[in-house]
Amino acid sequence: MSRIRQALAGLRPQPSSLEAGNVRHAAGAYLDAVRIWKRAADAGSAEAAFRIAQAYRNGEGVARSYPDAAVWYRHGAEGGFLDAQYELALMLQDGVAAPVWANAPETWRRAASAKLGDQFSTEQLLFPVGTAVAKDSEEALLWASKAAEAGHAAAQVRMGDIRRYGWGDGKIDLAAAQDWYAKAAAQDFAAGAFALGDIYFQGLGLKADPETAVGWYRKAAEAGHVRAKVALAFSHLKGIGAAQDHIEAARLFAEAAKHDDVLALYNIGLMYLNGDGIEKSVDRAETALRKAARKDYLPAIQTLAEFYAKGLGSEPDMREAVRWYETAAERGDVQAQFLVGRFYASGTGVPPSPRSAAKWFLKAAEGGHGTAAFNIGIFYLNGTGVGRDVAAAIRWFEKASEAGLRAAEVQLGRVYASGAGVERDQARAERWLGKAADSGDPEGKVALALFLLQSDKSTLTVARATKLLEEAANAGHAPAALQLGYLREGRFGGVPWVADAVIWYTRAAEAGLAEAMFVLARLYLDSKISIPNPVVGVGWLEKAAQAGHAGAQFDLAVLYCTGNGIAQNLEKGVAWYEAAAHGGHTFAQYNLAVMTSKGQGCARDSDKALDWFRTAAESGMAAAQVALGDALATGNGLARDVDAAVLWLEKAAAQGHDGAKQRLAQLRPAVSGQT
Repeated sequence: MSRIRQALAGLRPQPSSLEAGNVRHAAGAYLDAVRIWKRAADAGSAEAAFRIAQAYRNGEGVARSYPDAAVWYRHGAEGGFLDAQYELALMLQDGVAAPVWANAPETWRRAASAKLGDQFSTEQLLFPVGTAVAKDSEEALLWASKAAEAGHAAAQVRMGDIRRYGWGDGKIDLAAAQDWYAKAAAQDFAAGAFALGDIYFQGLGLKADPETAVGWYRKAAEAGHVRAKVALAFSHLKGIGAAQDHIEAARLFAEAAKHDDVLALYNIGLMYLNGDGIEKSVDRAETALRKAARKDYLPAIQTLAEFYAKGLGSEPDMREAVRWYETAAERGDVQAQFLVGRFYASGTGVPPSPRSAAKWFLKAAEGGHGTAAFNIGIFYLNGTGVGRDVAAAIRWFEKASEAGLRAAEVQLGRVYASGAGVERDQARAERWLGKAADSGDPEGKVALALFLLQSDKSTLTVARATKLLEEAANAGHAPAALQLGYLREGRFGGVPWVADAVIWYTRAAEAGLAEAMFVLARLYLDSKISIPNPVVGVGWLEKAAQAGHAGAQFDLAVLYCTGNGIAQNLEKGVAWYEAAAHGGHTFAQYNLAVMTSKGQGCARDSDKALDWFRTAAESGMAAAQVALGDALATGNGLARDVDAAVLWLEKAAAQGHDGAKQRLAQLRPAVSGQT
């Protein structure tokens, strides 16, 4: 450069080090910016110190370090730079924990300490200002106050918050809070206007004034304050402090939702879902609710779970519903915990899992859910999903009783009456059953009546039991009518009154109780009693079978196969045998196997027959065990397996089956010869 150019350059105004650093920072040259700012800070620029602090906080040009940021904020604060005073106050208010991500200083410190073994000297050497910022409420208050008094609007709002909530020193001063908010609002600072609106809306330190509050909310909202838009939306939604206007509420919620405000997302989701103040859109509702739910907002999670469970979008999606119910359950929602337990118990939306069901029932019970307490009591009583623990079952039944569940009192009565896992105590059993009965609970009355009938057959006891059953039956409780039928038929002793029994059985049957239909059918089909009526009997038997009663299905199959009192129809007989077999009826399983093996009323199917023989055999039926043993011994439809045949025949022989003994006598020499 020529001397003339050098001279001219010396006459041009040169940017300060601070401005030069700002330029380099804007260009993305962060390290250059920090170097330039450090020179400016060394020269006494408080703003440059602030810029360096920001660089350390954001990890721009230097490794992110909150303690180093605090050091530079303090330099700027002491130099009178208001933003530095405010940021330092924020940092000190709660402190900043040491971050532990892959390249965080705290991670390096731990690694170095582990390798060198001298934590103090290593940390001091590598991180002279530490890796965390200690909380210091007193200093935070000092710097916030300095900045606020100097007119820093954000610091004024912070001072308002400190006085409103008593942060740091615990001193709540609502008048001072209002004054600080007002100072910030006077500078057209939106957060100040919003906070001042809250003061008036909630009546903090003054009489509640929703209209004035709405004025401040509106001013903040017009300046773009998101939470002010939400507050204003609620005012219009509920008509508090402003005219009720759901269209305006929806507009404001929608605007705030664009900024992912969780309250706005949730409420605009509800409004889209219901077409409230805005055109109904299930898709937009789902999107908004999912966004709010992903932010861990429990009401959104609960609503989303219900959305999928009820199929508000189209069809119910129980897998998705369970997912969100479980999320709510994990957040401590007791009702959701109970529902998730029920889903796992029933296999709704998830594979059945007694252990998971027990886990969630227990959590809900611990949260005070009465029905969950009853359910976990049943689980402990039966050892379902948990180890059997009768003492724990009793404790939870007692909790459920306190919550008003009469069924728990019935269970307590039954536990003490049976003495299963606990010392038998008839007096205590009667007290619990009596408590349930005295409450008017029909099931409690039935349970107490059965307890009385089983413990004492005296005239007075029978009369008391009869009265309890009649009260429950007359209240429409079908099981009570069934028990009255049993009582009149003489099943509890005494003189049978079949005509009376039929009356009570009929009431229970007409109420839809399949067992009553079945018993009634057998009475009408029994030629040994005084009221035989095969037509009526078959009618009730068909109703019981259609209601899923396995015994009725079996009896109906027998009638169709024998043609006894009904037109013979082997196909229908096989169909009813199969229905009963799937219902667990062992004789039906065996008969179905026989008919399938012979092709009677159906196509012959050896594989299916052997499957049902095996099922009946595993249930302990000797005839089925013999049939299966024969098939294994001869290789009829199965791979020949004499050893397995012997095992099945031995099971049947142990029950006294003569045919099994004969076959064993024939097979054992052959087995011995093989060995």
